[in-house]
Amino acid sequence: MMHPHTIARITAVLLMAVSLPAAPPLHPAHAAGKKAVIQDAHLYFPDGIGSRWRYRGKLEETPLQKIAINKGYVNTSSVTGTQAIKGVTVKVFHDTNPGNHGPTDSYYRRDAVGIVYYGSSPGTPVEKQVVPYQIARFPLEVPSSFQQFDRKQIEFGNDIDGDGANEKVDVEASVTVIGKEPVTAPAGSYQDAIRMEARLTMRIHLSKSKRVVVGTDVLTAWFARGIGLVKYVEHQEMPPAASDRGWITDITEELEEVEIKTAAAITPEEQTPAVAYSH
Repeated sequence: MMHPHTIARITAVLLMAVSLPAAPPLHPAHAAGKKAVIQDAHLYFPDGIGSRWRYRGKLEETPLQKIAINKGYVNTSSVTGTQAIKGVTVKVFHDTNPGNHGPTDSYYRRDAVGIVYYGSSPGTPVEKQVVPYQIARFPLEVPSSFQQFDRKQIEFGNDIDGDGANEKVDVEASVTVIGKEPVTAPAGSYQDAIRMEARLTMRIHLSKSKRVVVGTDVLTAWFARGIGLVKYVEHQEMPPAASDRGWITDITEELEEVEIKTAAAITPEEQTPAVAYSH
C-alpha cells in the first residue's frame, strides 16, 4: 500500500503519555535546517489492485499493576478493489489481523496533493466523526509536519464511568516526516526508507466525576520506494479511568513478504483533490 492505515487507524485507540527515543542522525541537508523534496513520493505508497503485504506482528499488553502479556500474530494486507464513498472513488485495503484486532477494510484515496483516509469497516464512533483527513501531503518534504485534525467535544460512543451517559472527547492528531534512514525487516534491508511519525492525543471528559482522562498514541513507520510500509512500531498508553486500571500497549509489525502488482502512478482522475480540509 500505501499501507497507510497504520498511521490513520490510531484515531480508534484509547491511550496516554509517551516519550520517544532520540531520532537518529538525519541527512546533512536536514541537519543544516534545510528542507528536501522527495521526488516521486507516491512511489513509496504503492496501491495497485492485487498488491499484497504480509507482516509479522508482535503485541505486548501491560495492564497497570499486572503481568505483561506477549502475543505473536500475522497480518496480511491486500488491495482488493475500489469503492465509492460520498461520490469519491477510494482504494480498499483489506487487512486480516492488524494489531491483532481481527479483519478490517480501510479506505484511501491518493491524489495530486496527498493521501486521504476515508475511514474503515468496522469503524469507531470517534473515527466516523473526523474522517476524511490527510495522512500524507505531496510534495513530500523532509523534515515537515502538519496537523490532521483538532476536534473538541465530539461523541466518544462509550460510557466509561458507568453513569448512563456516553462521554465526550477532544481529539487531535499530527504527522511528521522525519527523514530518510535505513530499515531492516524479515523481507530485506532498505537503505533510504522514509521515516514518518503520527501522534494522537485524546482527552476524554468523564461525565460523572468531571475528570479528564488523557491518552496518547505514538506510531513510527518506515516506507520504502516501490514497496510501501516496511515496519512500524506503536506505543499506546491509557491511564486509569473509573474501575479500569489503565494499560500500556506496544505493537510492532515487520514486512515478511510483498507482491506489488502494478506501478504506483497518479492517474488523470487523481490530479484534482477530492475534498477540502479544515482543522
